[in-house]
Amino acid sequence: MPRPVGALEPCFVSWRRIAVPLLVLVAASSLRAQAPPAPPRTARDSSYRAISFGYFATLGASWQIEALEVGYVFRRARGIATISLASRIGSFVNQSGYLTDSRGMVYAATLSARTRVLEIAQLGDEEHNSPIGIDLTVEAAGYVASGSPFGQGSRWASLSLLPSLRIGPGALTLGPSLFLAGQREKIAMRGVLALRGEAALSRRHHDR
Repeated sequence: MPRPVGALEPCFVSWRRIAVPLLVLVAASSLRAQAPPAPPRTARDSSYRAISFGYFATLGASWQIEALEVGYVFRRARGIATISLASRIGSFVNQSGYLTDSRGMVYAATLSARTRVLEIAQLGDEEHNSPIGIDLTVEAAGYVASGSPFGQGSRWASLSLLPSLRIGPGALTLGPSLFLAGQREKIAMRGVLALRGEAALSRRHHDR
């Protein structure tokens, strides 16, 4: 007996949410590779600041979070590569049906630390290229929501371990997030997908 078309919808939605951001990330990095190279930063340049922006979603069938986020990035000269403060705002979206439905609002404040990039390849020619590599982000977040369908209720915290594929200033992130200490349910594990980019602010170089 043929499988109902509706049963395939959650899988289709999840793969679409992964494939589309990846294509956008590669296209944006290809354009960046054609631009003139930025002046190199020295190992002492810890004054780098950037605005981060992106798309964030939890993965799975039924109700999930979809949100936009914006933040502020501090680069460190030694140890951890960056520390970021960010906010995200979005809604709950039902991924189980043919036509997606949304409800409520969700807001989160996040604090994250990112390792340095392990470079594995380069995109572009020798003079104009974007490095391709992998890194790891540890993120703590606090959520406040209205109309929440989650077992955690209207307020909860999360702790995420997020490996990323980084191409130039953009990153595709996919990893687990632990939702903690809600009103009705203590712990839940959810997959997280994020597409993030950075726009550098003015910076100084300390070469003395």
